[in-house]
Parts: sequence; C-alpha cells; structure tokens
Amino acid sequence: MKIWIFAQLVLLTSGLVMADDYALQRQQMLTEIEDDVRLTAKHINKKSLNMQVIQAMNTVPRHEFVPDKMRFMAYQNRPLPIGYGQTISQPYIVALMTDLLQPQPDQRVLEIGTGSGYQAAVLAKLVSQVYSIEIIEELGKVTTQRLDQLGYDNIETRIADGYDGWLEHAPFDSIIVTAAISHIPPPLVQQLKKGGRMIIPVGTRFQTQYLTLVEKDMQGAITTRQILPVSFVPFTGGH
Repeated sequence: MKIWIFAQLVLLTSGLVMADDYALQRQQMLTEIEDDVRLTAKHINKKSLNMQVIQAMNTVPRHEFVPDKMRFMAYQNRPLPIGYGQTISQPYIVALMTDLLQPQPDQRVLEIGTGSGYQAAVLAKLVSQVYSIEIIEELGKVTTQRLDQLGYDNIETRIADGYDGWLEHAPFDSIIVTAAISHIPPPLVQQLKKGGRMIIPVGTRFQTQYLTLVEKDMQGAITTRQILPVSFVPFTGGH
C-alpha cells in the first residue's frame, strides 16, 4: 500500500511539475511576443496587443497542438511542422492576426486552414463561434478529434476547399486565412459582413508574401492594407 501511494504521489508531482513548466514556458512565449510587437510597431501601427488576445494566448495549451516529439519546443516563438506538409504558425503571428481581427464576444469567425487547430482554439476563447475549414482530409479529422477532446465546443470544422468559404453560415464578422494565396478570394470577400475584417497572407512562394488586412465598410466598399512580410505555406486546392 505504501509503495502504491508513493508511486501515485510521484506521478501526481511529476504532472504538477510538467504543468508548471508549461505555464512558465507560456510566460516566456508571451514575453517574446511582446518583444516582436515592439520590433514591428512601425509596421503594425501599435506598440502592444489587446490584453484579451494576450490572455487567450496564455490560456490555450500550445503543447497540445504539436506532435508529441515537438512538445519540448511548443512554446518557442517559431513555426513548427505538424505533418502533411503543414505548420503551426509562429505564436507572434497567431497573436497579431487575432488582434487585427478585433474579435468580440458575440462574433462569428471563419477560418480557412484549420491546420493543428491552435489558431481556432485561440479565437474560440474570444468569440461566440468559429467555423474552420481544412482541405487535407487526414489532418482535418485528427484536428477535429483533438478540438473535441480538449472541449472546444464552439468550433465547427469542415473538410473542403476553403477558397469557396462556408456559404451556409455566412456572412461572417471576420475571416482569417492561414495559407498564402496570390489574390484575395472573391467568395471570401462576399461572405464578409459589412463592417467586417479579413486577415490573409497574400503572395506566393516566388514573390514576397504580405499579411494583408481587408476591411469592408458599412456601404460594402473594400480597402486593403499590407501589414508586414510573412512566410506561410501555400494555398492548395483548385486555386
């Protein structure tokens, strides 16, 4: 009995140490995000990100969204491979893209490129509903299962070509695209609400990609602004 109790205490203590370790790593990640914000302040026109966004980044367990063998690197401020030729984005870019959407608690957001599910999980802490589309079937199934297991019940996923958006749930308060494309897809512009925002990396492997903010005013007019150069995996599918 004493041996069993000792073993349970060791396991419990190890779990607490691991949890505390991840918490410390998240704090370091947030510090590095803040450093990057200051370094790019001239490009992004701000010296700090919304505190609600920072809190969401501090709450979502990024280590749950990377392959097991990558967990020791989960909170490094860098992209990581997740298989299927895809990556989980750099934490700073996730935070910046989320911040640029200006998320509100009553909003509905469309994400193109579910990937690991990390970006959707961050958004789910800030908005009412996230709709996320992944074109790679195997990745989409694995990520949907992960999000369900982690309790993200306000994320709905779909396996499809994200270029066409998700008409059944349109219009959306905001749209986030996590793969680079040479142009802004017209169906996504159409499915964006008046007064809405879209953040999308525009460019190809052979030309500079720019994180681009698309805004639709209350009359339906569109304006775009390049934020800063980025490097995303390319859009796939028929476009």
